[in-house]
Amino acid sequence: MAECDLKLLGMWASPFVIRVRMMLEEKGLSYEYIEQDVFNKSELLLKHNPTYQKVPVLIHGDRDICESLVILEYIDENWFGIGPPVLPATPYERAIARFWAAYIEDKLLLSFIGILRAATEEVKAEKIAETHTILEMLEGAFKKCSAGKGFFGGDSIGYLDVTLGSYLTWIKAAERISGAKLLDETKMPLLVEWEKRFLAADCAKKTLPSVDQLEKHARNLQVTRWKVASAN
Repeated sequence: MAECDLKLLGMWASPFVIRVRMMLEEKGLSYEYIEQDVFNKSELLLKHNPTYQKVPVLIHGDRDICESLVILEYIDENWFGIGPPVLPATPYERAIARFWAAYIEDKLLLSFIGILRAATEEVKAEKIAETHTILEMLEGAFKKCSAGKGFFGGDSIGYLDVTLGSYLTWIKAAERISGAKLLDETKMPLLVEWEKRFLAADCAKKTLPSVDQLEKHARNLQVTRWKVASAN
């Protein structure tokens, strides 16, 4: 790996942290990973992200870079030419990639968290249908962005791949807990094949938590939320 003065403040289950780790791996950049307790924030986190007090934070020498998609672009620009590119080559393709990344951030996380938090079967069914619609839209995005190649980024893993790929084991954990199939090969055949390729990549193997770990974590969060709600 390329030697860099890099530290990453993160939390093991966060898809936002995971996607940054994935791209650092893809670029072959060495870094020190420092796990954070997001419920008991450290002085280190408060010092390096006083504005939002959230992970991830990439510390590069005396510079702090916050927010996962911003960090991905920083990695692309600062280490351009080392490893595969993060963003596509042309301004139009970069704009399209940013558009779909924003769509994933705005829609996907809230939809499958809604499944996990659904208080009734009716609400759960609504959230499952909403998630299917979102993933079907991303099926179309993959077809357009990949241009018949293996990844959103073409021949190599890029910006959209890690943005969506960081959610894959979370989606599988939500499937287990809800009993619903979210990534359905009959509705999203291209995404299902992309998922297989992505999960086989080294950057995914090295950074994604197991489905078992995330299922346990999600169930613990459900219990904590129920206790808090019951106390109010």
